[in-house]
Order: sequence, then C-alpha cells, then structure tokens
Amino acid sequence: MEGWFYRAVVDAATTMLTEPFVNDYMRANIWHLRGRDADLLVDTGMGICPLAPEIDTPPGKPLLVVATHIHLDHVGSLHEFADRAGPARSAAAFATMPDAATYADEFRTMDAPVSRPPHAGWSAAGYRIAPAPLTRTLDEGDTIDLGDRLFTVLCLPGHSPDSIGLIDEKDGLFFSGDAIYDDTLLDDLPDSDREAYRRTMARLTDLPIRIGHGGHGPSFDQARMRAIARGYLDRSETR
Repeated sequence: MEGWFYRAVVDAATTMLTEPFVNDYMRANIWHLRGRDADLLVDTGMGICPLAPEIDTPPGKPLLVVATHIHLDHVGSLHEFADRAGPARSAAAFATMPDAATYADEFRTMDAPVSRPPHAGWSAAGYRIAPAPLTRTLDEGDTIDLGDRLFTVLCLPGHSPDSIGLIDEKDGLFFSGDAIYDDTLLDDLPDSDREAYRRTMARLTDLPIRIGHGGHGPSFDQARMRAIARGYLDRSETR
C-alpha cells in the first residue's frame, strides 16, 4: 500500500521507518543503516504491507536483516529478506513463528489494531506472520561487519528472554531493540523476566554510547539512557 510506511532521514547513513497506522502499542521502529560494504536493517515491523520495496539498498549490495527479538512488531516482514539474523535463544521459533512466541494473536483480537486499513476488505483476524528461518544466529559477543562499522551483539534479556542489542563500540551507535527505549517499558508480558531486566538495566547504566536507536520512541543519548535505566531500577525496587 502506498503511504503505509513513514520514513525519516536521521543522518546520511541512517533512515528510520515506522507504520503510522498501526496501534501505538504495536508501532515499532525499523532502522536502515548504510555501511560501506553492506547495509544493515534492524527489525522489520508488522508485515502488514511489504517492507522490502521500501529499503533502498543498491542492487548487488549485501543487506543483513537483524531481528532484535521475536515479538510480532519486530519480525513481521523478516521473511521478505534473504539474509536473516536473530537471537540464538529463540532461533528455532523463527522457522514457524508461533503465536506463543510472537504474540500475533494479541493483534488479531485488539479493539483498534489499525487506524486505517491497508486495503479494502483487510481484517486483523487474518493477520499471520510468515515463517522466516534464520540464516544466522546471534549470541553475546558475536560481530556484524559492514566494512566501515563493526557491531557487537549484546544479550539483554528482560522484556523478552531473547532480546539483543547491537553496539558499534568505536562510534557509540547502539541499536537497542526493546531492551531499552524512550517510552513505556514493558516487563509484564508472559515471557518477561523482571529480575533479568534489572540485570540488563544495571548493565546499560554503564554502557558507553553516543546515540541509541530503540525499538520504540525517540532516539536517546547516554545521559537519557542512564536516566531510563535508573528509573526502571528505582521503580522495580518498590514492586
């Protein structure tokens, strides 16, 4: 559908896409980073409309797509791409995309899943996520090389058991998925683990970043990330 995606140019190398007509709860950020030798796409949205035609990687240039975790708003269009990487913790589930892992059933039963349907006759009741077997699994310390950038994989469980982030330690660029973002953090999903989330937040308070691009909400600098993490730690102590 023309106009389904919103696109924002962040800088010369980075574009953010999102799906403005998707319910706020499910609306996620999709990040396209252009590297010298390869491009990186972090997360793929809901999969309601094709995402691949929106990604302007030059013909012949490799594009690696990374899912930061297996929840529906991050893996919907993963199957559209040839080189698919994701967390080793949930690798088996990517081959079938079961509701128990993706929570796609939540979207099918929402009161207002979209503010505007993608086409006539569309119904959320028919929403499904296509299987997308991973071509590469990612675990703590693994690296992704774009030629001029090297990202290190961080395992950051809590929101989900398989949450990962990617950091360019030289530049301080951090893709955090749903491990941390500047919006309401979710730690009460069936697969959330608050104790693991506390450990992740403690780790993030000391992580040196220049800029963080999260799975939801606006981007943030190191001071804001520390404030979000410390705020979570303070709140969780009173539960």
